[in-house]
Amino acid sequence: MQELTTSLVGIFCLTLFLLSYVAIALEDKIGVNKSKPALFTGTFMFFVLGIYFLAQGSIPHSLESMVEHVILEIAGIFFFLYAAMTYIEALIERGVFDALKMRLLKKELSYKKLLWVTGFLTFFISAVADNLTAALVFATLLITIERDNKSFLVPGAINVVVASNAGGAWSPFGDITTLMIWNAGKAPFFDFFYLFPASFVGWALTCFLLSLYVPNASVAHATHQNESYLKPGAMGIVWLGFFTIAVSVFAHQALHLPAIIGMMFGLSLLMIYSYNLKRKNNIDIEVFKSISKIENDTLLFFFGLMLAVGALTYIGYLALVAGIYTVVNPTIVNIVVGFLSAIVDNVPLTYAILKANPSIDITQWLLVVLTAGCGGSMIAFGSAAGVGVMGKMRGIYTFGSHMRYAWTVVVGFLASVAVWYVQFEVMGIY
Repeated sequence: MQELTTSLVGIFCLTLFLLSYVAIALEDKIGVNKSKPALFTGTFMFFVLGIYFLAQGSIPHSLESMVEHVILEIAGIFFFLYAAMTYIEALIERGVFDALKMRLLKKELSYKKLLWVTGFLTFFISAVADNLTAALVFATLLITIERDNKSFLVPGAINVVVASNAGGAWSPFGDITTLMIWNAGKAPFFDFFYLFPASFVGWALTCFLLSLYVPNASVAHATHQNESYLKPGAMGIVWLGFFTIAVSVFAHQALHLPAIIGMMFGLSLLMIYSYNLKRKNNIDIEVFKSISKIENDTLLFFFGLMLAVGALTYIGYLALVAGIYTVVNPTIVNIVVGFLSAIVDNVPLTYAILKANPSIDITQWLLVVLTAGCGGSMIAFGSAAGVGVMGKMRGIYTFGSHMRYAWTVVVGFLASVAVWYVQFEVMGIY
């Protein structure tokens, strides 16, 4: 790592990073996918650093080492997500989520009960699947059931976003931020489950407050919907998915291997399962077609941003972030991280904290997980789940409509932090 924070090259790289972040935040306005500025900035910053040192007459070996280290970290996350997304797409193709939606559509629920049911299911499904997928599935369900009643749809959409982010916070598989912190060895796999009470209380309180604004009427029975059934092989994929998670945990916790080994092993089992189904029963679950549907834009976005954060670490800016933890109480800093994650995407924010590597204990790392994960719900575009739901409910769930109920999310967020404080700091349960 170099001390280049006050140099011309350091200031240039920081400015470039900030400009790229503005472009990422304005993705919908300027029509440029977030992966483009992220990938350009992440790679270009290291070119700039290399040229700078070349002009100085000597390129330090530490620059190459930093790039190799960052790429190794990225590869672990990248291929972990690659395998996880393939499983999710295979489940979608086999109609697992459609069958779940249709079961709810067949029940004549009140708006309030539907709010609780969709939030509850989103909360728990996002802990196993990723939170973006869970949010999109249940946002689609809401807009399928009711297309015009904004007094239900807006609170329902906010509830789904909050539930998906809160549900993703207490499981290493629920969000990219939890996955990164687990992979970095800051907290063992099962220690994340200690965040369940804080995550659940935060979501439940927000859901209760939102339910006060939802109509008391019942939802009309959706007789116009076509019946949806599980396709052959669907349950096999479900059980293989759970087995893959178990193998990944075993590989990381017991064998001290990267979790990606377990995930890629699970992906190979899915391919073998697909081959056997086609050979014996002529059923094609089209695994490679599922792979082709992976959100490459999201993967490249993470790749670019993590490279950019690595460059800022090398320049020395992240050491300044670590210094804040020595001056200010870490609990206060991490609560502020939660509010920042509503404006800045929680993935680069968490990765920046990891690269800064402040001297904090496991309780504070779990607080980072909680606040960075749940804090993004405070603003509509503060998380991937929120952005995804905005896309599903264009013209209904917007920045403005979210802000009318944003106070309910803030109350839930503060309740989550309060539960964490009582559980971890006062009672010492972790």
